[in-house]
Amino acid sequence: METLAATGDVKRKSFFRDWILTVDHKKIGIMYALTSIIFFFFGGLAAILIRTQLALPDTQVLEPQQFNQAFTVHGTIMIFLWIIPMLTGAFGNYLVPIMIGAHDMAFPRMNALSFWLFLLGGLVLFVSFFVGAVPDVGWTAYPPYSIESQGAGLDFWITSVHILGLSSILAAINFIVSTWNMRTEGMTFNRMPLFVWANLVTSFIQLFGTPALAGAVTTLLLDRHFGTVFYNVQAGGDPMLYQHLFWFYSHPAVYVMIIPAMGIVSEILPVFARKPIFGYKAIAYSSIMIGLLGFMVWAHHMFVAGMQMTEGIPFMITSMIIAVPTSIKIFNWLATLWGGQIKYTTPMLFVSLGFLGLFTIGGLSGIMLGAVPLDLHLHDTYFVVAHFHYVVFGGSMTAIMAGMFFWFPKVTGRMYHEKFGQVAFWMYFIGTNLTFFPMHFIGMAGMPRRVFFYQPELTTLNQVATIGSFVIGIASLLLIANLVHAIFKGQKAVQNPWGAQTLEWTNASSPPTEFNFEEMPVVTSDPYQFGEKKDGKTLDDDGVTA
Repeated sequence: METLAATGDVKRKSFFRDWILTVDHKKIGIMYALTSIIFFFFGGLAAILIRTQLALPDTQVLEPQQFNQAFTVHGTIMIFLWIIPMLTGAFGNYLVPIMIGAHDMAFPRMNALSFWLFLLGGLVLFVSFFVGAVPDVGWTAYPPYSIESQGAGLDFWITSVHILGLSSILAAINFIVSTWNMRTEGMTFNRMPLFVWANLVTSFIQLFGTPALAGAVTTLLLDRHFGTVFYNVQAGGDPMLYQHLFWFYSHPAVYVMIIPAMGIVSEILPVFARKPIFGYKAIAYSSIMIGLLGFMVWAHHMFVAGMQMTEGIPFMITSMIIAVPTSIKIFNWLATLWGGQIKYTTPMLFVSLGFLGLFTIGGLSGIMLGAVPLDLHLHDTYFVVAHFHYVVFGGSMTAIMAGMFFWFPKVTGRMYHEKFGQVAFWMYFIGTNLTFFPMHFIGMAGMPRRVFFYQPELTTLNQVATIGSFVIGIASLLLIANLVHAIFKGQKAVQNPWGAQTLEWTNASSPPTEFNFEEMPVVTSDPYQFGEKKDGKTLDDDGVTA
């Protein structure tokens, strides 16, 4: 590989060989991104349909079963086909090898297999549309209703989850081995970029959590078609077993969706604050704490499922404790901003006002829901919907948007339109708050989620939420239009337009060559030394010594 990279003697390949058969981590990352974005628009369309139905208390935009199918497809797509693959598959694949100074992943062919399994899993879910059996049981697929659900829709859903789970496990193994063994000279663990730390912890969560989900949906399939009674109460089964298995994976899955997002925040904040990251080790090690504690809180989703109060108390306590490492990150990010020479570019707006502001709201409401007395009253209301979306939309989504703008020049070699980028941010920010903040009050008023009709006195708040969802939809189209236009008409980007200090900016061209580096980099310090001296010289605004 080094010989080809050095000589540049790389023959032009056909599209089939160049992309379909590629094992290049960068191209695999781009394919993850493009595929996830396509799935995102289907998931977003389902959300628009849900909110259109709820604009009035008694409309008939959707039939009741279609409404159930819409929120099932929306949840499944957004979690399994958009946020997780975008953060780990797209950003992880493209960035981790370059950030650690490697030519590629440890197992390039397995990496390609992970992507194709991800695509296959998504297509299997969509097959249910064409056979007229769209799953309608919610993304949790709780028994006993899921056992009795008619048609093949849920079977396609289970098959899809299995395939996507296998893809995640293979990718996790690859990331762990690559990060452990392929770091360049001088890249110690305590010099790794914080996104790499976040991706490493996320990989361990996927590796140990995903088999529990596989066990849950496999036993569900056996109950549906092979006469087993795992969840059949009349025959001695217990539906609670499914919930335990499901949430043992699915609560840590929330951290799969948020820890890499936190990694993106940690990369962008110091660059545009022109300050070293405050508390590097605290941020890195708090990711480990979140990953470990994430496996100890799953039952807080089950306080109303028949648990004894005494059984819920330990999970209430661990749910409170997990706020500590999360708070450590937020305090360190705020300290990084304090006194900085902040440049409010589009990616900085998304991580500072967007992620920090919106995710904090979701985190605080999560602490409230972790308390047994409050959860008993608010469980399965729109308050939970508000909390969850402030975490994954206000947190994960804004970080994804920030990352797309931040690394766009690196991936494409082109600059996006800054003004349109900022317009998209403000529309996202306003639309997110219009959509999800009223849901706190709707939930406290007692409106359950996943309902088709509601009381007329909640009409105004629901209409505000619906208007907000349309604002988000327009912002999404504007964002994509900006990036697509920039690919063809955007100004050419220099190697390091932000003056960042991680290896993908300092040692790789924009876009990087096939094997990333002309010469293997040697690392002598951590990548966030803005304003500090390096080798006796001070780093200037372009991130180089002067």
